[in-house]
Parts: sequence; C-alpha cells; structure tokens
Amino acid sequence: MHNLKELRKNLDDLKKKLKDRNTDFDINNFKKKDTLNRDLISKKEKLEQEKKSLSKFKDKSNFEKSKKISQEILNLEKKQIISQSEIDKIVFSLPNLAHNDVPIGRDEKSNKLIKKSGKIKKFLFKTKSHVELGAKNQNIDFETSIKLAGSRFVVLKDKFAMLERALINFMLDTHVNEYKYTEISPPLIVNEEVMFGTGQLPKFEEDQFEIKFDNSNQRKFLIPTAEVVLTNLVRKSIIEKNLLPKRFVASTPCFRKEAGSYGKDTKGMIRQHQFYKVELVSIVEPKKCLEELERMLGCAESILEKLEIPYQILLLSSGDMGFSAEKTYDLEAWIPSENKYREISSCSSCGTFQARRMGAKYKSEKGNDFVGTLNGSGLAVGRLMIALLENNQNEDGSINIPHVLKKYMNNLEKI
Repeated sequence: MHNLKELRKNLDDLKKKLKDRNTDFDINNFKKKDTLNRDLISKKEKLEQEKKSLSKFKDKSNFEKSKKISQEILNLEKKQIISQSEIDKIVFSLPNLAHNDVPIGRDEKSNKLIKKSGKIKKFLFKTKSHVELGAKNQNIDFETSIKLAGSRFVVLKDKFAMLERALINFMLDTHVNEYKYTEISPPLIVNEEVMFGTGQLPKFEEDQFEIKFDNSNQRKFLIPTAEVVLTNLVRKSIIEKNLLPKRFVASTPCFRKEAGSYGKDTKGMIRQHQFYKVELVSIVEPKKCLEELERMLGCAESILEKLEIPYQILLLSSGDMGFSAEKTYDLEAWIPSENKYREISSCSSCGTFQARRMGAKYKSEKGNDFVGTLNGSGLAVGRLMIALLENNQNEDGSINIPHVLKKYMNNLEKI
C-alpha cells in the first residue's frame, strides 16, 4: 500500500511509474476526491474546536448551539466516511512501484534473461509428457478427479503420491537445515484482513475461493499461497530490530480459481485449482530487501541444482510482476515434452508495500518503521514433479530417482 502523503507530493511522477505497471492512474479524479475528503476533515475539526470552546462556558444558550454543532459534526462524519472509502478504493488498487533496476515493459516480452544452468539431456527416444508417463496404471488420474471435484484437479497414486511427498520433505529439510528457515504449519483458511494484507484483496477477489460459514459476519478464504499466512505472522506487530531477519517456510495446499486463465494449460498438472507448494517468506529491514532477494533466489534454485534439473532465471519486467512486488525473479525449469522452460518459482521483494497494509513494523534507530517483506516458491511441487518425471524418464516409461531423493523414496532406484 502507498503512503497517502507521499502520493500527493509528485502525482505526475507517480502516474508515469504506475503506467510502467500497466495501471492508468486518473490524477484529476484522485485530486478531486482527495480535496473533498480533506475539506470535510478540516470542517469537522473546526466544528469540534468550536464545540470544545462552548463547553468551557456554562451558559444555557450554548447548549442548543452545541447540540446543533454535534449534529453537523455527525453529518460531516458520515460524508467523510464515504469520501474516505472512495480514496481507499483508489489507493488500495494501486500496485507497488517497480525498483529502479527492473526492466520497463508491458509484459513477459521485456523480461531479462539472467542465467541458464544445467545441461539439457538429449534423449535417444521420443519423450513422453508427464500426462503420458502417469497414464500407466492411472498413477496420475484425471478421470477420477473429475468425478470427485471437476476439472483442474488430480489424483496421484502409489509411487507418484510417494514422490510428491518425497519432494515436499526434501525441500522442507533443505530450507530448514541448510538455509535456517523456521518451519511453520499454518491455517489454510484466513480472514479478509489477512488477504488484504498481502494484496490478494480487493483487486484479485475473483481468483479466490471464499468459504461460507453460518452465523459469521467475517469473510473467510482458502489460501491461494502460504505467502498469505506466513507474511501475516507479523501483522499488527512491532518487532525488535535484533530479531530480524525472520525467515519462514511452509508446505501447504494452495487454492486458486485461475479466473483469468481460461483455456490456458487445461491438460495436465501445470495449472490446477489445488496444488502443493513449499513457500519461503522473509521479514527484514527495508534496506536489506534486495540482498535478501538474492539469498532467497539462491535457496530456491539450489533445489533444482540438487535434483539436476536444467533451469533458467529471468528478471521480470515492470508489466509482468505481481501486484505487491517491487522486483521479481522467475525460476523456470526445462520441460522436455514442451521443449521449453516453464515457471516453477517466483521470488519477489515487496519492500514496505505489504507491511503498510498489515501494520507490521520494527524498532529502528529513528523509531518504529515498516518492515520489508519477501516471498518465493521454494518450489511449486506439481510443476517440480512434472520437470522431474520428464527429465528422468527412460524409454520403457520408468523414472529414475535422483540421488538426493532416494532416502525419501525408500531407496528406490526408479518407479
């Protein structure tokens, strides 16, 4: 969320920076609503001062005056609440601004390739997709999932279910033991304020699964990513500086309607309504956000290196980043059946953008300042499984188990 006082300082510059984020900011509309809101606040404050002055004199004639002023104050408050909500609606919908070293562009065409790693395997046979590999014994079963829940769900069976669990445990152990993240087992259902804190609401409400509870006025949602709960662990709190950085990791199911992806990746496990993800979140001093982003990226890419899966890293353009991000790296794993790289992780610095929405601060030398927040997939389990299956397949359809996974797979050599 943006600081309203900072917004007012240079609206023309803000409009340009928001245009880089594919957002059209109507300056005149904002000025009009902001002026009206400030005028209502000013009038209300003057009347409150007048009422306070009258209360000092015990004159019966002042009672009626005070009563009349109280009604005027009440009327102004009602108008100001409406006016403030209109300002909030504008401000809450504005994305974070891109960091200076982010390439400017409207979409993924302006993303910058940072690195390629790993050797792409040359198969001496026609490779199968993960859908074809999983069709044997219906170990990746879409037909049953459709009967159970509809499209964009999957049932994994036998060793494929074990492989999913093995990948989760391997990633959690790596991030906890090697990179010192604190493992969290969070709720999968959160309230509206928590979803607002990380930027899922109000702008992306159509992508969220809302849960209906009887006799409850508070809205609840299934989490679209563990980022939501992990980041909000510091919501409405003031953290001692010496306790930073805080680093959290969780493995959770994630739930998304994928409302804006109609017709995209409808076959296979690439884009599901429910999927597992191992998520990384860091809470740091704002000045250390970019340094922490590089560290987080290194933690995520180490998983692909240990599993010997070829990958590339992209620095996303201003128009391709997520709503709350100021700078984002995408990790993309090589998918043989598609003959291309596919996103398997996004690692983002959000600066103080989310902290302002959450009210998350730390004690600095200057007083209480907002913390910096970062998040990244470490990694998306379904997509990692796709990459592993396809890159480790044999001609007979069996899958070689990477060395680092064998202890999580009862020492199986292949499935």
